[in-house]
Amino acid sequence: MSLIVVVDDQGSNQRIYSRLSKLAGEDVNVKTFASPFRMLDWLEEGEPDLIITDYKMPGMDGAQLTRRLRDMPNSADVPIIVLTAYEDLSFRLMALEAGATDFLQTPVNHEEFVSRARNFLKFRRQQQSVKLKAQALERRLLDSEYFRQIAVRDSREQLAQVIDTVPALISATDRDGRCVFVNAMFAVYSGRDPAACVGLPAETLLAGTDVARLRQVERSVLTRGLPHPAYEEAIQSPEGSERYFLTTKSPLMDANSKVVGVLTSSLDVSEQKMAHERLRELALHDGLTGLPNRTYLSNRVQSLLLEPARPGRMHALHLLDIDRFKTVNDTLGHYVGDQLLQSIAQRLKLLIDENTTLSRLGGDEFAFLQEGISDVSEAESLARRIVSTLSDPIDVARHRVNATASLGIALIGPHGQDVNEILKNADLAMYQAKSEGRNRYSVFAADLRARIKESSLLEAAMRDALARGEFVLHYQPQVDIATRRISGVEALIRWQHPQRGLLSPAEFLSVAEETGLIAPISDWVLREACRQAQEWRSMGFESLTMAVNLAPVQFNYDDIPKMVSRVLADTGLPSSNLELELTENTFFDPVQNPTPRLAVLHNMGIRLTLDDFGTGYSSLLRVKMLPIDAIKIDRGFLEAIPGSEADAAIVRAIIRLAHGLKLHVVAEGVETAEQLAFLKEEKCELAQGFYLGRPVAADACLRALLDNRQAVGNAA
Repeated sequence: MSLIVVVDDQGSNQRIYSRLSKLAGEDVNVKTFASPFRMLDWLEEGEPDLIITDYKMPGMDGAQLTRRLRDMPNSADVPIIVLTAYEDLSFRLMALEAGATDFLQTPVNHEEFVSRARNFLKFRRQQQSVKLKAQALERRLLDSEYFRQIAVRDSREQLAQVIDTVPALISATDRDGRCVFVNAMFAVYSGRDPAACVGLPAETLLAGTDVARLRQVERSVLTRGLPHPAYEEAIQSPEGSERYFLTTKSPLMDANSKVVGVLTSSLDVSEQKMAHERLRELALHDGLTGLPNRTYLSNRVQSLLLEPARPGRMHALHLLDIDRFKTVNDTLGHYVGDQLLQSIAQRLKLLIDENTTLSRLGGDEFAFLQEGISDVSEAESLARRIVSTLSDPIDVARHRVNATASLGIALIGPHGQDVNEILKNADLAMYQAKSEGRNRYSVFAADLRARIKESSLLEAAMRDALARGEFVLHYQPQVDIATRRISGVEALIRWQHPQRGLLSPAEFLSVAEETGLIAPISDWVLREACRQAQEWRSMGFESLTMAVNLAPVQFNYDDIPKMVSRVLADTGLPSSNLELELTENTFFDPVQNPTPRLAVLHNMGIRLTLDDFGTGYSSLLRVKMLPIDAIKIDRGFLEAIPGSEADAAIVRAIIRLAHGLKLHVVAEGVETAEQLAFLKEEKCELAQGFYLGRPVAADACLRALLDNRQAVGNAA
């Protein structure tokens, strides 16, 4: 039977851990203690096989208890798991330094708890088996009367018969350290005949012997006349591989109880050591990717912090989070998500060098620890390579997935920091990168905490902004270039913040995306825009088109056509008056696969426009297969016109491509008369931009519509 001892001052935790412990094996008994002091009293007689203790307890914490346990004979080598709710690594380090074998974060994962307990019980059984064999061997060899008879007769042949059957390395040396006898297994490892070993210095017999240690231990045995505690040593096998042995050394006495030599027995524990190393490997590495885990990374950062300061030398921690990974898990399943993480890990491994460690911290978080850099530019260089490496789509399980990353960089200096602070700084910088649009990096700076705090306040205020009616829509006209008639408007959201005034989308939409608020906000935009369009239709603008940007997250809804249809029915707006704009990434996202739903929307009579064309990964073959009515040229291509023949050629090519596919073209970002003239010459149908009209509130937009109708009518 195996005995697990649970120490926790909370009764509910005792019951949970007791129940989980019993799942570690059919022959497991569990004993619980609410007080570490009572547990120590019981340990005077009890012999546990595994101890599981909470860290925070009244009177004695988990590290202090562990230290006491390591000083007691019955628990000196018993595996100890410390449970802690503290995220601060310093508590875990204190427990490990005190002698804890492992630790688990609470609330514990039940499967992990049972697996760890089962593994440690198995290791304990192996450990006990080795110890019992070593003790039996020592008793057999030190049977004083029998050994004395053999020694007196100097019958090496008879001695060999006694000990050659023992599966251990056995030897005896005199007071000068010269070999008196060896058994058959020892001779094999020595590569000599047993008789040839006699008379040679013991330190020369086995390859890989730690000479200094051997001399020190044997001197102690000869001087004190007492056995030396078992210790582990590496010995080279006849095949040249390294094997691990548990070695004990005991004094040999003559008839007068005088120490005449040293008896050494070494038991092969290589398999047990490998099992232990495997447990250690599991504790320090991620099971999915095989990469070092958070514990390994934290330990390495801690060791860097303890190094002496060296001028011009620093380190950098890169924390990266896969953008929109949750969408992959939610839509394609966790199996595909795991495969994606493995593929990402393989790509990131290509960036590792001798000074860089890659870790997976859990979920979709990875980290690079970059050691020995001279300044921040080296960290930024690696960050750019990381972003570039993950920019290309990844093929996984017959899906092509965009798996970009947002990175936060925290520089590591020699003083004034701890591991937790560095991780927090990198996390803040990563959050900043996400808020700036994702697929980029940000370096932690002293003022970042204030900016993040401001962003957090913005998030908190945003959660109530919809209910308080603080969001408003502004409308920018889309003008028919040939007639200068306003044929439509684009709805653009603004936030009338009670303290900060009118905020543009650039100031809050990234936070909305990060927090998931983008979905209800986008739904409100669609409904309000349709309501406003119908109101203007009732004023005589029957053909006016209302363009609304759909957020990618809205295509997580399987029933988005029904949702749009319901909005149109509620507001009374005909489907022909609604235009939905989507980015290239949304159109071509294999995870969401929006094409079937877009086809339904298109068949309803709704106009669909491919927004920001030319800035993504559009394939012309795929563009021609999309159920769209128009292409919108990104403002970036118009900025240098006139003046840039290259940009002019690109815009010209896009217009001709669209017309060849029977699509209309909308150019956004028109700032000058020259740009408008160029577009007119190239037969572009529609344009919008500050030159033609800025985004304005509904009442101002209505005045612009009325003025434009009158002006166009007069011109006719």
